Amino acid sequence: MNGRSVTRIMILALAAASLPRCDALAVEEARYKVIQKSGTFELREYEPRIVAETVVEGGFEEAGDIGFKRLFGYISGDNVLKRPIPMTAPVNQEGEGNRWVISFVMPSEFTMENLPLPTDRSVVLRRIPPRMVAAISYSGTWKRSRSEEQRGRLEDLIRKRGLRPAGEYIYARYDPPFKPWFLRLNEVLVTVEPANKEKP
Repeated sequence: MNGRSVTRIMILALAAASLPRCDALAVEEARYKVIQKSGTFELREYEPRIVAETVVEGGFEEAGDIGFKRLFGYISGDNVLKRPIPMTAPVNQEGEGNRWVISFVMPSEFTMENLPLPTDRSVVLRRIPPRMVAAISYSGTWKRSRSEEQRGRLEDLIRKRGLRPAGEYIYARYDPPFKPWFLRLNEVLVTVEPANKEKP
């Protein structure tokens, strides 16, 4: 195990330890309503939300590690108020090639007015409007090959439902790497719209 992986595990362990002792999985998640469900596929209607995000250049897994550390620093107190912010799930990663955007959803109790500004200029806050999202869930390790395999499945499923992507594909992970691989929850998501909708 390399030093980067060890650091990542330690950070995620600290994040888990900061949660209520009654249930280490009781973290807030982005709010949505399920419109359609079939097996591991869901069509969801997401509420508006705020994210803290950072852009990272590098390989898929390396970028995820770097982005996580920056964002975890922000919610741990690397902000102008030195105020901790509760951890949420999932950790999202989107992009292509070697340019990735890593993001955390901010807890629903916060607004753009009361969220502390990051001290790290590479971390920014952004509002995301309500949107329709297609998602597919799967268990196992969080590898690029595995994620892209699931992306292919999602592409087929949305096409068969008369939908088309209206944004970047998002790779989401809900669990730390020390959780048994067969219990981990991962997802691939994408904003969608009807395939016959005219583009502006």
